[in-house]
Amino acid sequence: MNYFMENEQDYLAAKFHINDSHITQASHLAFLKIQSWKFALRTPTIGKRYREEAQDLINKSFCSFVPNSFVLSEEGYYFSPLN
Repeated sequence: MNYFMENEQDYLAAKFHINDSHITQASHLAFLKIQSWKFALRTPTIGKRYREEAQDLINKSFCSFVPNSFVLSEEGYYFSPLN
């Protein structure tokens, strides 16, 4: 007996397009933030405190340590059956 199989290509293409759009927008915002930080650090009127705050923010957001167990649990490794 042949069962009707729904073609989900349109749904998958739309989902991919939305995800791609979100990633593009997020990367553009990140680029603009980094560009503004670089400009602010090159400006001599900006104080040392601003530089330290910007460096602290960069270290906390981009260079933070994440344990392996957290990554595995977020990816669903512990929830999938072991083969």
